[in-house]
Amino acid sequence: MTAASDRMPRACHRDKPLSKAKPMEREEARPAVFGASGALRGTARLPGDKSISHRALICAAMARGRSRIDGLSEGHDVGATARALRAMGVRIEPDGNAWTVDGVGAGALLQPEGALELGNSGTSARLLAGLVASHPIAAAFTGDSSLSRRPMSRVAEPLRRIGAELGLAPGGRLPLTVRGLCPAVASAHRMELPSAQVKSALLLAALNIPGLTRIVEPVPTRDHSERMLKLFGADISADGGEIAIRGEPELRPRALAIARDTSAAAFLAVAALLVPGSELRLEGVGMNPTRTGLFDLLREMGGELAVSNPRESGGEPVADLLVRHSPLRGIDVPPAIAPRMIDEFPIFFIAAAFAQGRTRTRGLGELRFKESDRLAAMARGLRAIGARVGEEGDGLALAGTGGEPLPGGAAIDPRLDHRVAMSFAVAGLHASQPVTVAGMSCADTSFPGFAALLRELAR
Repeated sequence: MTAASDRMPRACHRDKPLSKAKPMEREEARPAVFGASGALRGTARLPGDKSISHRALICAAMARGRSRIDGLSEGHDVGATARALRAMGVRIEPDGNAWTVDGVGAGALLQPEGALELGNSGTSARLLAGLVASHPIAAAFTGDSSLSRRPMSRVAEPLRRIGAELGLAPGGRLPLTVRGLCPAVASAHRMELPSAQVKSALLLAALNIPGLTRIVEPVPTRDHSERMLKLFGADISADGGEIAIRGEPELRPRALAIARDTSAAAFLAVAALLVPGSELRLEGVGMNPTRTGLFDLLREMGGELAVSNPRESGGEPVADLLVRHSPLRGIDVPPAIAPRMIDEFPIFFIAAAFAQGRTRTRGLGELRFKESDRLAAMARGLRAIGARVGEEGDGLALAGTGGEPLPGGAAIDPRLDHRVAMSFAVAGLHASQPVTVAGMSCADTSFPGFAALLRELAR
């Protein structure tokens, strides 16, 4: 090899075979009916954390060698990331109750043969766009009707600044095409809007960029990517809102266990707080402080949530959570807490609808750009089941029942939004008339078997 070729970034070489895998098929939409139940009791086994699972798969793919991941979320969203990585040459296989990932190393992804179909997973689209942006390949990302309505410009613009070419449909939406640049340009980025997904896209792009990439984050967002990259051996640091990562690391394969999903725990915790006589134990729940805002608010409302056995799993803090039925009181929610619970506001609105007194939220404009406009969807659905709720700009105001059941008796269309679907399933457990959720199968995006688990815990 000549001196000139020695200086060529090693990350631009592609030398791994493509392994193929059959895509998971989404179940047909199906309605489900949720009515007043007995007390929820026992120990609930939660799925692996969806956000962490995406990142574990990607970091394992960028390591050289075999990683083993226990507790990986097997919801549709994480399945979309796994399919896309397989299409780019990464071998991902089941191994008993775990999954193995044969990583190819940063820079060694293969050119996919066709478009990468990502279902309803915005996390897959944004994180994988960042990953591809510094590889010498091109990829097209498509998704279902819900994902195709979600804005992607916020991730496209910073990735263009490192030299990648990104194309979007009118309105800055899918389909998204990414043509990576190798070597891309190490840059300093200032986050204009708080977004863990955009931050993560830049960090993943930086893995294959020579030099130091810096990201300034005025408002802290969830730090799962930083923790996972550090676990796999990346040279990454965070100090005073600035994150720095040095490119072209030799990531090491790992054996790790994924924390149980904090957002999934939220639905069961609120169900236990609302249904009289309930007492649930949730084991191994992720307690990352960037994710536990809901638990803090529920305690402020008077909810009994006891944390025990704190420990670490896969680079993340976890603990066991014991939740008992408790009367709740309304509160004013400070906007500053939003980044710590942005995915949990739908189920928080359900808790507030049963509290004593009035609850107000504001500063939640980000909720209008999730799988659905979650402010409008939750307000519409809550009114349908008899709650007193109003939209106030970028928040909701709710007058609670003081613990009494809501009338219920309505059919809710979650429009493919898994968190809206699960929220109204929980509401139905403490309603005078059953609540029907159309298309409940969308819950499999993040919490496969959710409806069956609710029935089991209420026996």
